[in-house]
Amino acid sequence: MLGRIVGAVLVAAFGATAVAQAGTLDDVRARDRLICGVSDGLPGFSVRYPEGDWAGFDVDICRAIATAALGDFNKVEYVPLSAAARFDALRSGRIDVLSRNSTWTMSRDLGGLEFAGIAYYDGQGFMARAVDGMTSALQLDGARVCVVNGTTTEENAAAYFQANGLNVSFVRFTSRPEARMAFASNDCDVFTADASALAAERSILPAPDDYVLLPEIISKEPLGPVTRDGDPAWTGLVRWTLYGLINAEEHGMSDESVEGNREQAAALGKPAAVPLGLADDWLASVIASVGNYGQIFDRNLGEGSPLAIRRGVNALWTEGGILYAPPMQ
Repeated sequence: MLGRIVGAVLVAAFGATAVAQAGTLDDVRARDRLICGVSDGLPGFSVRYPEGDWAGFDVDICRAIATAALGDFNKVEYVPLSAAARFDALRSGRIDVLSRNSTWTMSRDLGGLEFAGIAYYDGQGFMARAVDGMTSALQLDGARVCVVNGTTTEENAAAYFQANGLNVSFVRFTSRPEARMAFASNDCDVFTADASALAAERSILPAPDDYVLLPEIISKEPLGPVTRDGDPAWTGLVRWTLYGLINAEEHGMSDESVEGNREQAAALGKPAAVPLGLADDWLASVIASVGNYGQIFDRNLGEGSPLAIRRGVNALWTEGGILYAPPMQ
């Protein structure tokens, strides 16, 4: 009897694993379209233009995943999501993957979500009006602080202010655009969010030079694409697509160079082809479609873009940063 019970449990476990492995990837291929959750409008990360086209760092991650899974970066349906709605949309199956400046935390990781990797190392900061003359977050005693619900932001800021003996009041909003408009209207004194998000919001304020980012970074915010827990094949595809972009930059492969030497990129990505059911040259196709990690960063966030963000810690580990992908062997 015990043997039959154990056998049944093993069969059930194997069956559950097989279903999970066949889940999202098969769904994406069956509909011939990736459904990717993105932000509800954040310059540099995900923006929809009036003609309907999408652009941004997170959007390019979606395109890379679609190229790996379907061979075509255009086969993506973008679903804009608020911070409060993003994880429920993923858990419920409304989207296949979340590529929306989301921080990898323990509670999220253990709450039915799987972070496929770190696409951007960020940290929480503060934006103030230049006219107020603030040069440090330590000057914010008594300040009104704009914050967005459904994020880790308020908790981080509250801990920082308490540790430094500062009293502040939080003004809460359901979306970042609402918080930005309230800040611009002087309904609060500072705006706190991830530093990259603040740079994005600053870029679309009427007079960006009237606002300054204070120097303090008060938290660790590792951002990356998210999948559902228990779907190893799909998570593996998302993870190694991201790592493939990083490794491509490290190996000097760009969207221009790869067309003249697809064999090198194909060889780099080949170990993933059979386990994930991908074309042998899947990585070459990804790089040809969206470029390598550095190209994605530069065109959307870099110093030549409206956000003017330096690579900093997001530079490759060989270039003084901490960006590091496992070897593709």
